[in-house]
Parts: sequence; C-alpha cells; structure tokens
Amino acid sequence: MVAKLTQGFWAKVARIILRNRILILFLVAAVTFFLAMQWDNMRFSNSQANLLPDDHPVNLEYQKFLHQFGEEGNAVVFAVKDSALYSPTNFNRWNKLSKQLGAFPEVDFVISTDNLQELVKDKENKNFIFEPLIKGAINTQKDVDTVINHLFNDLPFYENLLFNKESRTIRTVMYLDKDIVNTSVRKDFILEDLTHLIDSFEEETGLDVRISGMPYIRTLNSQNIIDEIGKFILAALGVTSLIFFFFFRSFRATLISMFVVIIGVMWAFGILGLLQYEITVLTALIPPLIIVIGIPNCIFLINKYQQEVKKHGNQALSLQRVISKVGNATLMTNITTASGFATFIITDSKLLKEFGIVASINILGIFVLSLLIIPIIYSFMSLPKTKHLKHLNKKWIDAFVNWMEHIVRNKRITVYVTSIVLLVVSIIGIYQIEISGSPIEDMPKKAGFFKDIRFFEQEFDGIMPVEIVVDTKRPKGVLKPATLKRMDRLSTEIDDIPELSKPVSVVNLVKYSKQAFYNGIPKYYQLPTTQENSFIMDMARKSSTDGNLLKSFVDSTGQTARITTFMKDVKTERMEGIEAHLLEDIAKIFPSERYNVYMTGSALLFLKGTKYLVKNLVISLAFAIFLIALFMAFLFRSFKMIIISLIPNLLPLVITAGVMGFVGVPIKPSTILVFSIAFGISVDDTIHFLAKYRQELATHRWQIKKSVYAALRETGVSMFYTSIVLFFGFSVFVISNFGGTVALGSLVSATLLFAMLANLILLPSLLLSLERSIANKEVLKKPQIDILPIEEDNIKDLD
Repeated sequence: MVAKLTQGFWAKVARIILRNRILILFLVAAVTFFLAMQWDNMRFSNSQANLLPDDHPVNLEYQKFLHQFGEEGNAVVFAVKDSALYSPTNFNRWNKLSKQLGAFPEVDFVISTDNLQELVKDKENKNFIFEPLIKGAINTQKDVDTVINHLFNDLPFYENLLFNKESRTIRTVMYLDKDIVNTSVRKDFILEDLTHLIDSFEEETGLDVRISGMPYIRTLNSQNIIDEIGKFILAALGVTSLIFFFFFRSFRATLISMFVVIIGVMWAFGILGLLQYEITVLTALIPPLIIVIGIPNCIFLINKYQQEVKKHGNQALSLQRVISKVGNATLMTNITTASGFATFIITDSKLLKEFGIVASINILGIFVLSLLIIPIIYSFMSLPKTKHLKHLNKKWIDAFVNWMEHIVRNKRITVYVTSIVLLVVSIIGIYQIEISGSPIEDMPKKAGFFKDIRFFEQEFDGIMPVEIVVDTKRPKGVLKPATLKRMDRLSTEIDDIPELSKPVSVVNLVKYSKQAFYNGIPKYYQLPTTQENSFIMDMARKSSTDGNLLKSFVDSTGQTARITTFMKDVKTERMEGIEAHLLEDIAKIFPSERYNVYMTGSALLFLKGTKYLVKNLVISLAFAIFLIALFMAFLFRSFKMIIISLIPNLLPLVITAGVMGFVGVPIKPSTILVFSIAFGISVDDTIHFLAKYRQELATHRWQIKKSVYAALRETGVSMFYTSIVLFFGFSVFVISNFGGTVALGSLVSATLLFAMLANLILLPSLLLSLERSIANKEVLKKPQIDILPIEEDNIKDLD
C-alpha cells in the first residue's frame, strides 16, 4: 500500500514539475536572488576555534583566567637573527620600527630596546624607579655595543623574553588592543598596515624580520582559508566537468550539470549568510563539497533520461520517468548522505554543529535543484542525438562489469579471504593511530608564517601559551615569601622541561627587585632571603611603578597569580605527558588546602578540545550507522538485509583507519570527519544496488542468483560513474595548503573507492552466499517503500 502511494506521489510530482516549468524556474531564480543578497552577512572567523562546549570545566577555567588577566593571545613578536642589526644605522632603524608600531591606534603598547626600562634603586626616596635602557643618542658602534652588552649580560629579567643570549637574536613584542584581537580590525591592520611597515623596514635594512604570535598566525591562516575557497570551487568544477564530459561526451549535459551545481554553491554561501555563521576551515569546504556531491545526482538523472530516450524516443515520457523513477532513489541517497553530515549536529562543538547544519541543508538543496532544473531544461531542448547515447554502450564499461560479475560468480572465496585479511591488517593499523592536539598541525607547512613559527620555537622555545594559575585563597597572598618560594620551585621544574620556554611570573619581578636593590649586580637576580624580604618588598610597594608591573602577573586583589610559559609544537602523547608531570609537581608543591592551582591556556584548550571532539565524533559516527540501519530496516523490513548492507560500508572505514595508522596520519578534527562523510556517501551505492536487486527479485520471481547478476549489471555502470566523480572530486582537496584538508580529501577519496568495490563485489557475493538464509518470505516480503518502481511495459501518456 505504502509503495503504491509512493509511486503515485512521484508520478504526481513529475506532472507538477513538467506542467509548471516557467513558474518553477522563476521560483528557483527568486530563491537564488534572495540567498545571493545574504552574502553580505557572511563573516570570516576572527577568533581561535574553540572545540569545547561553553559549559565544559576546562573552558570555564579558561574564561575565568581571561576575566582575571585579560586576553592572553594578543602579542605579536618580531625578531631578527643577524649581526648586521647591531650596526648603528640598523639598530636605530630597529628602534624607529618600534615607535612606528606603537603609533598605531590598534596597538596597546610595544616592548623593545627602544623603550626598555631598567629597574634601579632610588637611594634618596628608598624605592625603585625605572630608567630607560638607552639614555642618549646611538651614534657609534661603541654606543650600540655598550647597550647590547649591558642588555645581554646584566638584565637576566629580559632573557628569553626580548633576546636569546647564545644566538644574539633580539625581538620586539607588540601587544594589540584586546578589544580588537577577535575582530576584523585585527585582520585589516595585520594584512595591510603591519605588512607594509615590515616590508619597508626589510627593504631599507636588508634584514629578514621574523614575525609570529597568535594574532598574526590566526590572521594569515584565515587568509589562507579565504584564498582556498575560490581555488577549491574552480578545481571541483573543472575536475567534475571534465569527468562528466568524458563519460557523457555531451557539452549540453555537462553545461546543465555545471549550472545546477553553481546554483547549489550560490545557495551554500547564501545559507551561511542567512544563518550568520562564520566561515571556518570546515564551513569553507561546503561549497566544493556541494559540487562533488551534486554531480552524482546529475549523473543519475541524465543517465536515466538518456536510457529512456534510447528505449522509446518519447521525450515527455522520458522526463516523467526521470522524476518518478529516479527521484525517489535520489532522494533516499541524498537523505543518507545528509544524515552522515547531520550527525555532527548532536556534538557539543559549535564548530562541528554549524558545519553539520549547513552541509545537510545544502545536500538536500542540491537534490531539489537537480530534480527541478534538469528535467525542465531538457524539456525545452531537442532529443539527445545518437552520438550522445553512445556512452551507454561503451565496451570498456562492459568489460569492467563483466570482470566484477566473473569475480562474484567464481571467486567468492577469494573475496572473503581478501576481506578478512584486509580487516585483520587494518585492525593492527588502527592500534598505531595517534591523536593530534596541536593547533598548528594543519597549518600550511610551506607558508612563511609557519617557517617563522619553527624559528621562534628554536630561538625562544615555543609560541603556544600555557598558563598556570595560582589562587592563594586569601587577598595579598601572592607576595607572601612562602608562596613566592613555591612558585619559584614550580618555575624551576618548568625550566627543566625542554619543550617549554622559560616561565615568567611575579617571581621574576621580585628577583629583579632584589637585583636592583643590590645596584643591578646580576648574581643577585634571585628571591630575597627571609631577612631581605621585608625591606625589599617594602621598597617595591612604595614604588610608583609597582601597580603597573604587578597587573600583568597578579590580579587586582593580590590573591591570584599567573605563571606563563610557551610550549613547542609536540605530539599529543608528549603534551599529555608534560601536563601530567606538571600536575604532579603542582600537587607536591602547593597543598590543596592552602592553594587552588590549575593549568589553562590556548595550547591545553586545543588539546582538550581535540580529545573531546574525537569522543563526540565516535558517538556521532555510531549514531550515523544506527540511523542508516533504521533507514535500511524501514526500506527492506529485514534484519538480515541490514547486516548484509552494513558490512560492505563498515569494512572500507576500517581499512581507511588502518591505512591512517600505518602511514602516520593522526586522528584530529579534520581527519575524524572522514568516517561520517564517507559512510554517509558510500551507503548510497548500497541503497541503489539493493533497490535494483529488490526490483529484479520481483521481475525474476524471487530467483536470487538471476536478480543479483541483473542488479550488478544494471547498477554497476552508474555506481562506477558516480564513484569516479566522487573520487576525483574529493581529490581536489589535496591541492590545499592545509595538512588536515589534504588528509580529508585523500582519505575520503580512498574510502569511497574501497566502498565502491565492496558494494559491487562483496555485497553481491554475500547475497549469493547467504541465498538460503535470506530466501524466505519474511526477508523477501514487500518493502515499506519501493525505491525503484517496477518497470512499465507499456507507455502511458503524461495525462
């Protein structure tokens, strides 16, 4: 009953579409125009992706830290490693650069040799004051040498902050206004004003300025994403149109398909603007994804139209059957594909949720566009010529189908043995997969800013902030001698970890105060003794500069302090080891009844976010499998058919995971997407095959062997076409500069290729081997929905 209603529904849809062609085209144009107007609302992401939900404990600690101490990622650093810098001309030009940087309204303040302050003792007033490092004009080489030697040898407070004593690398630190760090103002300033200023400096001096810092990295990384959107769209259109033309040898079929997917891309951008979602490294993939996923819809519809024309030459009937017969099957496959993406919506990650919403909406949108535009445009055209139908009789396609049929008929044991071997080997590979929590892992390795990241790691031991917050549980508890000693012990432990930079905290300031008390002698750069503490700290409290100094290290109540260090880009396992080691040290040094100490910072936030994401995506993949299993149950009303259909779709996922383990591709936010995307797409082939198999069962009076071979021959060609398009379509992502996008493209392509072979060889083999088990009335009873209706023998009019 339901099946008959379904057939009747699609026949009615076909009549409505073909009888209201002009109105439908007008509506499509109106919707496209409306969505194009929403492009102005599109925004590119200016903030660092937060993979954790807002109410996650780690996120709450990070937000608490930001509330107490302000934005941590607002520093941009400039460094030069060249002895030519220390000539009077270049050194003065370097100091001028810092003045120019500080003059921009977007800059809060700048620390450099130009304005560096030295803490000295004011004997008369018995307090500390700041005096400038450079007290007069720099005119001679001796002047430069005096300043640099004094900085390198007498001011350990600034070591690894402004200079590397061993390599004689020197740097300037620019702090952006915290209010503009996560806005588009930052992007315009860095890409235009800052870039122009540094280019001018390099041109004048011939020095190579290295630039880094999270605002700079994020800006250039975002610009790379923007640049790649157009590249991906053009590449996807180019590759898919070439393959499409190769298969169909028809310019008009190719142009119609390109027109459909271009409208789909316009809708994708419009929906992003309508929902006011930011364009991130994930949502930037949606437009080319729509092209890659939309082309198979065009292939199924145009292929069916040409088959019908070849069969009886009646254009009206051919167009009606394209909609009524292929429409239902295409809807089912698009729903399963959309389901694969929609499962991201159940995760608590805002990044993935937005990706899932927009991708699933647009996949259904491209189905609607294909179903409306293709039959309507063909209805205004003449019938395809004989040369356009030649591809239906290509001998090499027949050879491919014959090869598959031969394997299914005669090599089923080989198929099963090969599948089991691949399964076992893949499981071994899965155990070798690592998880990557590095925020710079996917950044373009050839980009100048990535090379600068490595430079700063080598010279200053990392650029990813790690913060340790010490809450003394009582106001003004930070400056107590016991607290300072405990913080100094922890700082020593941090300094002993090679992947972490020299820590900076209020301890450094107190040590600097003692050095200043003893007339700047470097050996006194240490914590005051118990006897010294009272009068040194008393002098520090009297100093007018004290408040400005302390605010960077201690909160306004004097109860909470921060210890800041920077981490190199290390593997997740090592990162977790460092975290565990520090937490163990914290537990030993700071008694929990007197102190509340926790670790935070963007480096740890990303690590925790990645781990959280992996857990959520495993759940979303399981949910996708469950949803599609339910979908199969509704269509085929057979538990055994569900199991049979899932095997050829799960095996390619396992093989891909094994390949990732063997070739060293880690699990990270970009690569974990592979499984849900590939599963949602590959199951389409299963639905097409089983739908045709069901149809052939009715035609051949439930003879399974004949039905399997007929279904294989009938669906093999279209499945091959679509799989090739998808394979090369996803392969365009390998031209990306982002490692994660490259991995996503290559892994999805490989998985879909495995899935095609599994659905065309393993699936029919299972159906034949389990013939007796599934050849009973319970399994073969009428499905809830006929995806492919029974072929009519007689030609009916559209009326």
